[in-house]
Amino acid sequence: MTNWMKMIGIGDNGPKGLLPQYIEWIYESDVLVGGERHLRFFQEFKKEKKVIKGGLSALTAELQQETRNVVILVSGDPLFYGLGSVLAKKLPLEIYPYISSVQLAFSRMQESWQDAYVVSLHGRSMKGLAQRIDGRKKVAVLTDETNSPQAIAKYLKRFGMTEYDAFVAENLQGENERCRFFTIDEMEQASFFPLNVVILKQRLLVERTPIGIPDDAFLQRKPDKGLITKKEIRTLCLQELGLKKNSIVWDIGTCTGSVAIEAAKMAREGAVYAIEKNEGDLKNCLENQLKHRTDFVAVLGKAPDRLDEFPDPHAIFIGGSGGNMEYLLQTCISRLQPGGRLVMNIATIENLTEALQHLKTLGCEVSIIQAQISKSKPILNLTRFVPLNPVFILTAKKGKES
Repeated sequence: MTNWMKMIGIGDNGPKGLLPQYIEWIYESDVLVGGERHLRFFQEFKKEKKVIKGGLSALTAELQQETRNVVILVSGDPLFYGLGSVLAKKLPLEIYPYISSVQLAFSRMQESWQDAYVVSLHGRSMKGLAQRIDGRKKVAVLTDETNSPQAIAKYLKRFGMTEYDAFVAENLQGENERCRFFTIDEMEQASFFPLNVVILKQRLLVERTPIGIPDDAFLQRKPDKGLITKKEIRTLCLQELGLKKNSIVWDIGTCTGSVAIEAAKMAREGAVYAIEKNEGDLKNCLENQLKHRTDFVAVLGKAPDRLDEFPDPHAIFIGGSGGNMEYLLQTCISRLQPGGRLVMNIATIENLTEALQHLKTLGCEVSIIQAQISKSKPILNLTRFVPLNPVFILTAKKGKES
């Protein structure tokens, strides 16, 4: 008879929730693998047990050499933020899912979930959550002890996301199951068991801000207004960056953060990293993030310093080089992912010529837009046009690796 390896999803009600066939497979196996909590359900299993603890590399290597019958127990649906997607690529698994914690939570809430957005903060950073959930009507959040319901409530309040009410489902199907509704303020003050799922539902309909945020909606340096990429130019630059929903983006010389904020809204499943040399401008950028519900890394420094702290990007925006253009462009293009784009705003012919020369030397395909835009302004009962400063928008595309 051919040996087999099965992965079986299990709930906090243990064997009670399993089909008789699954229990039969468990006791027929030679090796039972699972977390300590899962293995405790099967005290009567007297053959070998392996505890899933820490990294999976050693366990995976052992299981790849295994010739006996094996059952691996995991929580809920193994292919829903579970071990199944990792181990199925490396082991000859048959997978038998249980109900996921999110399914159970919505059933307790008596709410449909086909239109819900699901995000896992289990073992992950909360960074970027604001733009990922902004405008979504239902959000299910998988938590951990750090990213607890209280921490989520505090985070949402920082970004003004008080249009949500919360439902917290704890210890689902366990002995101490508890499900409660909260306002965000109430959730921040309450206490919870470590095992829980948070569902956020909009009480008030709040739509996402469309691309092309008005310039006066950003906090800017006083008294010198104008150090911002103007809305019309910003929109052209964002189009040239060619962002996807999961893009990694750098914004060099972010100033108010206007480009980075709009990029974060477009690449809401990706990440944005910004650098600014002026401390006052960086402070404005951080405040603008809260105002516009975006959460990205913004650091103080003069590029290319500190760029080694950022992951390799798919897109780079440079609002101003601040000197030493050659070294900056060399650094950026070397780090840019194959097929990625670098977009620069340039005000002078001399800087345009220099940038063009460096980027061609670096093997990039370069195109340029000359933007000369005027905006209408009333004068008495008439209308005149006021020009914005002309700007060159230079786009460099890095070749794909052969």
